[in-house]
Amino acid sequence: MDYCLLLPFTLGISLLWPCFMATEISQTEEVKHPADSHLRVKRGWMWNQFFVPEEMNKTNYHIGQLRSDLDNGNNSFQYKLLGAGAGSIFVIDERTGDIFAVQKLDREERSLYTLRAQVIDSTTGRAVEPESEFVIRVSDINDNEPKFLDEPYEAIVPEMSPEGTLVIQVTANDADDPSSGNNARLLYSLLQGQPYFSIEPTTGIIRTSSKMDRELQDEYWVIIQAKDMLGQPGGLSGTTSVLIKLSDVNDNKPIFKESFYRLTVSEAAPTGTSIGKIMAYDNDIGENAEMDYSIEDDSQTFDIITNNETQEGIVILKKKVDFEHQNDYRIRANVKNRHVDKQLLKYHVEASSTLIKVQVEDEDEPPVFLLPYYLFEVFEGRPHGSFVGTVSATDPDQRNSPIRYSITRSKMFSIDDNGTITTTNALDREISAWYNLSITATEKYNVQQISAVPVYVQVLNINDHAPEFSEYYDTYVCENADPGQVIQTISAVDRDESIEDHHFYFNLSVEDTKNSSFIIIDNQDNTAVILTNRTGFSLQEEPVFYISVLIADNGSPSLTSTNTLTIHVCDCDDYGSTQTCRNKDRMLSMGFRTEVVLAILISIMLIFGFIFLILGLKQRRKQTLFPAKSEDFGENIFRYDDEGGGEEDTEAFDVVELRSSALMRERKVQRTATAEIRRLYRQSLQVGPDSAIFRKFILEKLEEANTDPCAPPFDSLQTYAFEGTGSLAGSLSSLGSAASDQEEYYDYLNELGPRFKRLACMFGSATQSYN
Repeated sequence: MDYCLLLPFTLGISLLWPCFMATEISQTEEVKHPADSHLRVKRGWMWNQFFVPEEMNKTNYHIGQLRSDLDNGNNSFQYKLLGAGAGSIFVIDERTGDIFAVQKLDREERSLYTLRAQVIDSTTGRAVEPESEFVIRVSDINDNEPKFLDEPYEAIVPEMSPEGTLVIQVTANDADDPSSGNNARLLYSLLQGQPYFSIEPTTGIIRTSSKMDRELQDEYWVIIQAKDMLGQPGGLSGTTSVLIKLSDVNDNKPIFKESFYRLTVSEAAPTGTSIGKIMAYDNDIGENAEMDYSIEDDSQTFDIITNNETQEGIVILKKKVDFEHQNDYRIRANVKNRHVDKQLLKYHVEASSTLIKVQVEDEDEPPVFLLPYYLFEVFEGRPHGSFVGTVSATDPDQRNSPIRYSITRSKMFSIDDNGTITTTNALDREISAWYNLSITATEKYNVQQISAVPVYVQVLNINDHAPEFSEYYDTYVCENADPGQVIQTISAVDRDESIEDHHFYFNLSVEDTKNSSFIIIDNQDNTAVILTNRTGFSLQEEPVFYISVLIADNGSPSLTSTNTLTIHVCDCDDYGSTQTCRNKDRMLSMGFRTEVVLAILISIMLIFGFIFLILGLKQRRKQTLFPAKSEDFGENIFRYDDEGGGEEDTEAFDVVELRSSALMRERKVQRTATAEIRRLYRQSLQVGPDSAIFRKFILEKLEEANTDPCAPPFDSLQTYAFEGTGSLAGSLSSLGSAASDQEEYYDYLNELGPRFKRLACMFGSATQSYN
């Protein structure tokens, strides 16, 4: 290989390298390497460089040679190589100065190595020249394919987008040197995705090339290739995939699945009842598929609402239907999208519609009255069975069931099967002027179908009540009264109702007119005054006067009543006032009332006293029967007036105590009653502590029990540590019996005294009858 000699730049050291790899460089000029690298003068040193191609497979690839001008070829100089990679990547022949690369170089890992060279005299070991620095550059070859940076790629574009719509931009990177030819210059191309997409070769921008419908295909896989060397043959390439999804636009209107729907509804269904569902289908999704249903011509009977979850149309009953009135309906329903953009209105010009037929089902309905309520009038005083009015109800169903009528809780009226209401008692307007009735109608074929209607009966007035005094009059006249003196003003009332205002006429009876000491004057305003008709009245001779006042009304026919006015003669004071007589009567009345109240109070006190006396006597009798009840014997009294449950009953009493060894009745030979009583008596004295005080106490109690004819026939008075088994009569209970009743002998009961006579009669007679 030919070498070019570089002129010595420091003490005559020269660099030799193949002529096609390096050029001579002066200290004042700036040149470009064929690979566009630059050499510059730095601090007076000449920057020298070797070029080594990367990925060289040759071992000990010769890079160049270092040679000193002082080297005369006698091998007295020794060349050394220092710096990064010296000895491992690069080696130098110490005698000749040749530099070799012993490893494969990769520019993408490291593109430049800075080394130092030194020449040493082998005889003296001293440096002949100062160190010199040079550079070894790794030149690029096209050994890296393009790689995409942001994989995986995914993009979304609206469906029906116009041609040229930007979708996404992909970018690849080439690790080769961009300044070394076209190694890193890329071109993009589309391997898969035509004819829907296109890509710009230099930028990697993907655009749509035709309109796409999401409802036909909602996503596309596009394969992109990036190739270096500007796509020329021999260039390296890389590929990537792009998932392009089409987003939905509202380009489809909803369409009914069925052109005809058949629904049914019961005539008994209440308003708001859901009677069926209809369904339209929209190829769009999400908000674009939301729809609204409606009924043409604004039906007054039905309506449709939308279920926002399922997008179904729910047909509901807007007004109740009647099978007898109309048994089927035909309605037309429309559907349209809820959200439509203006630019997409061309897809929604005509709404989809469907026909719905609603069949009304007949139901057994209750009777229907012809009127919502009835108002009747009847005169008072009409006889039993008088006609009041007629109500009428019909069965709205086709079978037209007969109707039975009844009145709820009424003693004054009755109704027959024809709906005729009659009276059952005479009506009196003054007692009740109105009657509110409830008439029920029941189908005979189905008694469960019942309806009711209110009936109002007004009792009309007839003039059946004569007028009478409006109040009780307490009238007095002085003994020395003058003729024509007014002693009382009277008025009247009438319980009848009058169409016109009441007008009353006052007169005295014929007898009083001829013989009365008083006269009456009608004031023509429903009042009249009583006046004296003579002089002088005697309290002793005639203390009270009774006059009959006739009062007539203006009814038709007119009624007249006779009212008695009592006038008392009064010993008036000097001023002619009757107040003193009125006060005396009032005091007498109050005194009488006080006496009545006192009598009632005394009677109540006597009754309560009698009750307390009876209770006290009963309490005292109880204390006599049980004088030692307050003492604590340590045990309760066993009363055997309860039959109990037999030997199996262990709940009422302490069976252990009743069945103690001392009380248990064993089968014994029959003894005389006297011997038995003595034996039990001795046994009772032996129970308990041996103390004279206790024995005395027991004897006293036994004596009291034997001598008291009012004491109930207890079996025994049991007290722990006192009586024990000392009952003279023994136990009458069946608890703990060792033998059956057939083996018992009750003859000894006759010897126990008068208290046991009844028991002796009962059990003795039973035993004899049994024998």
